[in-house]
Amino acid sequence: MFTVGTLYTNCYVVGCTENREALIIDPGFEMDIEAKTVLKEIDQRKLRVRYIVNTHGHSDHTSGNGIMKRLTGAPILIHEYDVPMLTDSTKNLSMLFGLRTAPMPPADRTLHDGDIIQVGDIALKVLHTPGHSRGSISLLGADTVFTGDTLFAGSIGRTDLPDSSYKEIMLSLKKLGTLPDHIKVYPGHGPTSTIGEEKRHNPFLQNLSTSPDTF
Repeated sequence: MFTVGTLYTNCYVVGCTENREALIIDPGFEMDIEAKTVLKEIDQRKLRVRYIVNTHGHSDHTSGNGIMKRLTGAPILIHEYDVPMLTDSTKNLSMLFGLRTAPMPPADRTLHDGDIIQVGDIALKVLHTPGHSRGSISLLGADTVFTGDTLFAGSIGRTDLPDSSYKEIMLSLKKLGTLPDHIKVYPGHGPTSTIGEEKRHNPFLQNLSTSPDTF
């Protein structure tokens, strides 16, 4: 895990120790030195990056797509609903938050609920978890889940942004809440947690028994 950018985004490198294949999740770099730090770690571990995966299209999670694709040759993967955000500085909120507005490359492959992203012996299942954005996803592994800006330790992602929905994020939390308690949560911002910890202490997950009609 690397914390990058002015909004302290968590960027993850997930690699297989057997065949050295890897993927990068949410390269929200705003400076080339951040990208070089991540690439240095990748080189030291002798990893080969197969994919660049965005949990959603906001620029604090995607602004490093261009440099990572240029330096690794890996394709960019994002949910189909957030594809337009990659190339539109209004939709990806970079203009709104004064973030890096350099042109970003388009998606190479679109993701859908239930897709499997495979690197070596690591399989990550795509869970469509909208709410923070229409195309937000989480990535579920054997004992981990990367939740982007859907679920944080003790909180959830913002739902007051364009294309956000409180009702949808609560339904997405209901989906995540069905995962086993031991599953470790790697969020888009802030510290890691577990599903069990969030069920016990996150006020938003504690309200999951509420009917969706009342959200």
